Amino acid sequence: MTSKIKSYTSGTSEKPLLGITIGDLFDQTVANYPDNEALIVRHQSIRWSYKELQAKVEDCAKALMALGIEKGDRVGIWSPNNSEWCITQFATAKVGAILVNINPAYRLHELEYALNQSECAFIIAADSFKSSDYSQMLYDLAPELKTCPPAQLKSSKLPNLHAVITLAQEPREGMLSWDQLMTRAGETSDEQLSQRQQSLEFDDPINIQYTSGTTGFPKGASLSHHNILNNGYFVAESQRFTDQDRLVIPVPLYHCFGMVMGNLGCVSHGATMIYPDEAFEPEIVLKTVAEERATALYGVPTMFIAQLEHPDFQQYDLSSLRTGIMAGATCPIEVMKQVIEKMHMSEVQIAYGMTETSPVSTQSAADDPIEKRVSTVGRTQPHLETKIISPDGQVVPRGEIGELCTRGYSVMLGYWNNEEATKSAIDSAGWMHTGDLATMDEEGYTTIVGRNKDMIIRGGENIYPREIEEFLYTHPAVSDVQVTGVPDKKFGEELIAWIILKEGEEATEEEIKDFCKGKISHFKVPRYFKFTDAFPMTVTGKIQKFRMREVSIDELGLSE
Repeated sequence: MTSKIKSYTSGTSEKPLLGITIGDLFDQTVANYPDNEALIVRHQSIRWSYKELQAKVEDCAKALMALGIEKGDRVGIWSPNNSEWCITQFATAKVGAILVNINPAYRLHELEYALNQSECAFIIAADSFKSSDYSQMLYDLAPELKTCPPAQLKSSKLPNLHAVITLAQEPREGMLSWDQLMTRAGETSDEQLSQRQQSLEFDDPINIQYTSGTTGFPKGASLSHHNILNNGYFVAESQRFTDQDRLVIPVPLYHCFGMVMGNLGCVSHGATMIYPDEAFEPEIVLKTVAEERATALYGVPTMFIAQLEHPDFQQYDLSSLRTGIMAGATCPIEVMKQVIEKMHMSEVQIAYGMTETSPVSTQSAADDPIEKRVSTVGRTQPHLETKIISPDGQVVPRGEIGELCTRGYSVMLGYWNNEEATKSAIDSAGWMHTGDLATMDEEGYTTIVGRNKDMIIRGGENIYPREIEEFLYTHPAVSDVQVTGVPDKKFGEELIAWIILKEGEEATEEEIKDFCKGKISHFKVPRYFKFTDAFPMTVTGKIQKFRMREVSIDELGLSE
């Protein structure tokens, strides 16, 4: 019998969990710091104090109630980063509506699935962004919008959707504009909003975030006020946030990194949220940090690399920076060192987690030794537990590899309308099984050594091959398909699809890429294709993805 210490830790803290709803905490922060800058949106020329932001949030909340939104109704948001996103996040929390985050890169196939699976009654959508024409996609899915009065949609393909609120400057047929929505605030009294807000409990679901599903379609992680508010609070606590901090948020708000670690982290401390642009542009971020005298900056490793490698990097004074978080993918040690040295982020931290855990479950600390900060994902967050288990469920000794599991306040309520998937992710003792392989050292620092065998992380986006395979199967010429990851200097990983064509059929790489365009997100479209007659198999007929990866790396000359 081994006497070694087991790979289990619990995070302790002198600070208790917040037993409060997001709306109530927001109001407390406004009362404490009414004149602090709350939100700066550079591309919209917006600068609002907490008091000013509160006025917008309450108008939006009252307008949503005037539209008939009840507690528990789902409200989708499909937009890049902007002030309306932030207002909607806090307004839905005040009225108890469940905000459904829709990835701005989603196309028809994914949008239809997310809206129907979550039974969204309302959606707030940007008009267009980059190559995505959101309004047109909504008309494609619900042509009835063209002829219905605003907020009275009856659609055959989207049976639950009643209203589309557009962020377009010009009116759109069948849609309410943002301004038209806000003018309806007067139809609801302060008293009615207050009563609604007081009727909410902190364990109520308030957010659904879709995670790429290992079994084809994405799954909607259902998160409560308690889940995400506490996670945002403790992530910011670890960075020693105060009401004087100014955080630049170039990561997307639809993701936990932006809306939880960013927005909720700031609001729980009276700090300032700064959005440099709709989406990430390295020079705009550098300029924003310098001009706004930011104290903290978030990003995935590829974002920090792009900033460090920008030709004009030296021109920007980043000396106001103190802290921030690098997360979302494996963080290269050299990059961490450069961020500390060249970007003045002496207290930069690494965070690890998943959407299903709100998201952060381990985090390095400001005063951790540099070796630990660059080579591990830190220690277990306050009020959470971590264990590492063998395939048969035994907790492994420290230093041994096993599957990382998390338990505590941060574990989601479950996958929305998907009991089966929930049961396979969260066991009877309340542990969330991450599917990631990890080790824990003698001091309790965790290192991620691999991950559930198939997931690909491309530039911070988690991609599950199965979802892309399911889609490519719908191509008329495709008989069988397997998708795997290959290394890539810029994104960490890229996708390659091995395709077996049907007897007598022909298809080219370009043809398959065209087939994907507009139907799945650009980052899910494979960069490489290999047309083959067979896949490498085991004797028992199991496909060997690791072997496909090896062959692809060799054939594409990516072994460096």
